[in-house]
Amino acid sequence: MQNVSSGRKKMNYRRTGSVAAIAAALLCSPALIESAYAFKLFGITLFGDDEDKVEVIDPVRYDATLEAGDADKKLKDRLETAASLIADKDEPVSGDLGIVIKAREDRDRLVAVLYEEARYGGVVRISVAGTDIDALPPNPTFDHSSPVPVTVQIEPGPVFKLGSVRFDKDATGRNPADYDLEPGGEAGSRVILKAGEKLLVDVKAEGRPLAKLTERRVTADHRTNTVDVVLGAISGPIAPFGMVTVKGSRTVDPAFIKRYSRLDKGGRYSPVQLKKANDRLRELGVFSSVTIQESDALAPDGSLPLMIEVSDGKQRYFGFGAEYSSLDGAGLSGYWGHRNLFGQAESLRVEGKVSGIGATTDVTTFDYSAGIVFTKPGFPVPEATFESRLEAKSENPDDIYDAQSIAYSAGFSYELNDTDKLTAGGEVAYILADDAFGKNEYLTFSVPVGFERDARDNKLDPTEGYRATLSAKPSYEFFNQSIFSSFEGSISGYLGLGAEDRVVFAGKLSAGTLVGADELQDIPATRRFYAGGGGSVRGYSYREISPYNGDDEALGGRSYTVASFEMRVKVSDSIGIVPFLDVGTVSTEIVPDFSDIRAGAGIGLRYATPFGPIRLDVALPLRRYDDGSQYGIYAGIGQAF
Repeated sequence: MQNVSSGRKKMNYRRTGSVAAIAAALLCSPALIESAYAFKLFGITLFGDDEDKVEVIDPVRYDATLEAGDADKKLKDRLETAASLIADKDEPVSGDLGIVIKAREDRDRLVAVLYEEARYGGVVRISVAGTDIDALPPNPTFDHSSPVPVTVQIEPGPVFKLGSVRFDKDATGRNPADYDLEPGGEAGSRVILKAGEKLLVDVKAEGRPLAKLTERRVTADHRTNTVDVVLGAISGPIAPFGMVTVKGSRTVDPAFIKRYSRLDKGGRYSPVQLKKANDRLRELGVFSSVTIQESDALAPDGSLPLMIEVSDGKQRYFGFGAEYSSLDGAGLSGYWGHRNLFGQAESLRVEGKVSGIGATTDVTTFDYSAGIVFTKPGFPVPEATFESRLEAKSENPDDIYDAQSIAYSAGFSYELNDTDKLTAGGEVAYILADDAFGKNEYLTFSVPVGFERDARDNKLDPTEGYRATLSAKPSYEFFNQSIFSSFEGSISGYLGLGAEDRVVFAGKLSAGTLVGADELQDIPATRRFYAGGGGSVRGYSYREISPYNGDDEALGGRSYTVASFEMRVKVSDSIGIVPFLDVGTVSTEIVPDFSDIRAGAGIGLRYATPFGPIRLDVALPLRRYDDGSQYGIYAGIGQAF
């Protein structure tokens, strides 16, 4: 928790104002090189043309109108969106035949929309210059003295309901309710298509790789406004995974790819395991694409042969980042990395950062860090990952303390199953700190261990599930010959409401304690607990929440408790608002006494992107310190927790 928060009581000129951060990875960006006349940020065109203009040969303009009969507003909006004749009516088409082609394509799309809305009796008629498109000659000619008139007439018809539902062949006996196909229920084409897809997935999940849908028949009865559905499938034999071959890799060891996929263990066929293997290989970062192909037939021994086809990605990378805070000044960071050092996806990353630029004119008070990280996945077994890290830091967080440190750590993480992971290792650290207790040296040896269970449906934007962590870090400090240990735990949960999770309630509770060491000063300042900041109690500056001595100097604590609550509301598919409340306390006792509880409240804005929501939070401290931060603005990618 000591890195989750914030606290201080000095240097007030750095404490009032906003906290805003903008991360950049713009070095040699193809997006900027190729878009000479337009600039996009997160998919939004900030200036310039969004797309290159395409010159239309023999341009013909038209004037389209859509009549949707007795359709309600929601259906009419869907129809107008689906009709490119309406959506693109300000753009000319190529030649007279171009209008007809566009009209025929629109008719198919509009009928599909009606079927999706269970309007199986609907009728779509499109006429160009007063003539139905089916009656036009192969090469029509229209009067161009004015825009060619196009009329789209739609009779939506009644809403159909499900009639009888039957499963045939090897699907016989399945419960229609399990596939949202209950008689009298919704009968839209999407529901029926999803039921067929789910049926095939369920049959394959039984370990039957050759399963196929044999029938998906829908019969509409216009007298009763119902549709009868028949779904049939053949299951095929149960089979294990068989021989795995690798294709396309030029730099990564094929034997490693097979082993790391974990498909070479011969387990029973499972679509879920295939997807996990695909995701696992993608997350290595060494491939630009990964495809796992299943054989069309079983091998003579009854197993299913597989082929993993990969394309090597760029193995070396570099970049830089920048951030700015009106409290803490500017920061610059840079990194270089190699994703496949020895041919088995070993990664090496060298990184450095300087921050606090501009907050003071004294460069010795800037924060500096440099590190080297080596990671070897699949060592010594596919479920394990080895990581080694060497890192040096010079920290001066808002003058809470001044610390120089160098640390080396090495350890393993081990995947117990799809949700659970264990970590363990060792760490040696030297710290020279100047804080409320004066100047002190520390040399510590630690054995960090941890457990994580991640049952969220999405790591960057969860709508259901939970995540829990437990960690312990027993330590021995050589200079003072003291033993101390930190213990921390957290749990976050998510509950989505509505069919599309338009509202998500999210909560997080975290706590920690430091036991051992006779005096607080025997514990390095970098290991004591603080709270506040974007990852803790918003509205307070980084590490601002802390016990203080009579000279108004932050001491850090032996224990903390922090709770956060959010209501994530989707205003549209891409925009969300998030009211939130954070509460926290830090104490010098090993159990929080809750004598000094601090809370922050605010509201956030979320913008959805393919790589997670962009987050902007504004918060106010509800119990502000004297001369403490007045408000905070926090930016990032992904939800706050």
